[in-house]
Amino acid sequence: MQTALYLIPVTLGETPIEQVLPEYNKEVIVGIKHFIVENVRSARRFLKKTEPSINIDELTFFDLNKHTNRDALESYLKPIENGFSVGVISEAGCPAIADPGADVVAIAQRKKIKVVPLVGPSSILMSLMASGFNGQSFAFHGYLPIDSSERIKKLKLLEQRIFSEDQTQIFIETPYRNTKLIEDLVKHCGASTKLCVAMNITCEDEYIKTLPIKSWSKHISEIGKLPCIFLLYK
Repeated sequence: MQTALYLIPVTLGETPIEQVLPEYNKEVIVGIKHFIVENVRSARRFLKKTEPSINIDELTFFDLNKHTNRDALESYLKPIENGFSVGVISEAGCPAIADPGADVVAIAQRKKIKVVPLVGPSSILMSLMASGFNGQSFAFHGYLPIDSSERIKKLKLLEQRIFSEDQTQIFIETPYRNTKLIEDLVKHCGASTKLCVAMNITCEDEYIKTLPIKSWSKHISEIGKLPCIFLLYK
């Protein structure tokens, strides 16, 4: 295996490993002893689920989350300079996509370290695939503003871009604000604008539904307080 920074996708929820990740990923994982992870506990659980024979105590984990001192990131890549590969593991889905892993990848690119993205599930792309919206032109905006007036202003701006640029708009929200977000969409966006809500993608209780915004007031109770991907289009 070539020495590199490997970007290792994980399952979305409790989906069986073999259902969403290729066997090759396991071959890469067992050859790595150093991991940069968003959450050490969940990363250890994922690695053990992928290959039960892995000795977790022999592995080295570097934390990479909102609390990490960014000045320390470059040191996380030191094993590569000594000939040992490093893996990046997100909390869910693909690392470096809406994920702090992008920061260490940027350092690797700057230092001309080989970066290898492995195949795995992305809730952003899979929700777009299933939405029926424009997959030729789309934008992901991350979290919307917390302030109510700023959030409404942002939603109106996104809706304008749907029609002016023929572009699907994708964003996420803190789960406990799901209901308020949909209420704002129903109240402030055009009745014919379409909203797709996707959650628990690849899991047994997968939910992906596209409806005109005016119809969503009848379905708010279906969403609850679970992590969702929201997509807007005309």
